Amino acid sequence: MALFISSLNSGSNGNCYYVGNEREAVLIDAGISCRETEKRMGRLGLSLEAVKAIFVSHEHSDHIRGLVRLAKKYQLPVYITPRTLNRAGLPPGWFPILPFRAYEPLQVGSLSVTAFPKRHDAADPHSFVVTGGDVRVGVFTDIGVACENVIEYFSQCHAAFLEANYEEALLEGGRYPAFLKRRIRGGSGHLSNGQALDLFRACKPDYMSHLLLSHLSAENNCPSLTRELFMPHAGSTEIVVASRSAETPVYAVGAAVPHF
Repeated sequence: MALFISSLNSGSNGNCYYVGNEREAVLIDAGISCRETEKRMGRLGLSLEAVKAIFVSHEHSDHIRGLVRLAKKYQLPVYITPRTLNRAGLPPGWFPILPFRAYEPLQVGSLSVTAFPKRHDAADPHSFVVTGGDVRVGVFTDIGVACENVIEYFSQCHAAFLEANYEEALLEGGRYPAFLKRRIRGGSGHLSNGQALDLFRACKPDYMSHLLLSHLSAENNCPSLTRELFMPHAGSTEIVVASRSAETPVYAVGAAVPHF
């Protein structure tokens, strides 16, 4: 079974990732408006009617900003941990709110979604792996360090959204105050270009077809710099830098051509 993936937006201004097969899909986070989600999926030829659930990684606004309107309009189940729900303050009764537990796969149609804890400065942050048949796609953003969980799941993925938030030299020489720089690189903030590359080089399986570098900082990173850093190590993996202002194309993982 092929899976089809796209980043609808990726960055501190909003995050939303699409993973699906020919019949059904899930969204990981809903950090852009309902209208933008509709427009961007429409341009890609994707239907929101195929989306069966939204999974929330954590409560920061760039991951839930569009959640309420989107979930209410389409009556989408929202999977979220109790601690994240408490911090997010979602209105009860407007749409189904369902819990998930780490390491316990949840079935959404023919898709399986497994969450696992990650290092980030939020109430109960999780990353996700979406499985369809024997194809696995991981969403690994907002991670302060490539912990054992990240290493284990990344090494099993056919495609991944992987955070490459900042370039160390740009962060160090930039205008951010010292406390914010410490937060970003302090182990519970974000992953640097170098940390992401180390993970990719050490743990990329031979069958990984796509790597979407995600959540790049507008202030402390540069898309062309990030791409140039990864390309010499790409091998057969297609390297894509996800945009902070637009959707990526739809990429087929495990099949040559998508059919919607």
